Amino acid sequence: MKPHEIAIIAGMTAVTFPIRYLLFALGEHVDFPPLLRRALGFVPVAVLTAITVPLVLLPDGQHWRLDWRNAYLAGALAAGVVAWRWRGLLASIGAGLVTYLVWRAMFMG
Repeated sequence: MKPHEIAIIAGMTAVTFPIRYLLFALGEHVDFPPLLRRALGFVPVAVLTAITVPLVLLPDGQHWRLDWRNAYLAGALAAGVVAWRWRGLLASIGAGLVTYLVWRAMFMG
């Protein structure tokens, strides 16, 4: 690892750790307003979306890939449909993974 990469990771740790630690340590002793509690419920969905959407729409990290040959997009759409219809996490993951693998074998292999 290069020195600047280590510095970036150390900086992110220095900023992130105290915030998370304070929320875990003081979370039970602080009474959050109802609006803030409700807003915090959306954090996992927002983080997951922020991680997955760029990977699906920009598979190489630089160019948009919004065509039918994008196996990531096909898998994400399949997982989304299964999640919307049946609300099962495991079924959604399975549908997305199987669709991705089949799509990749058919169109990228």
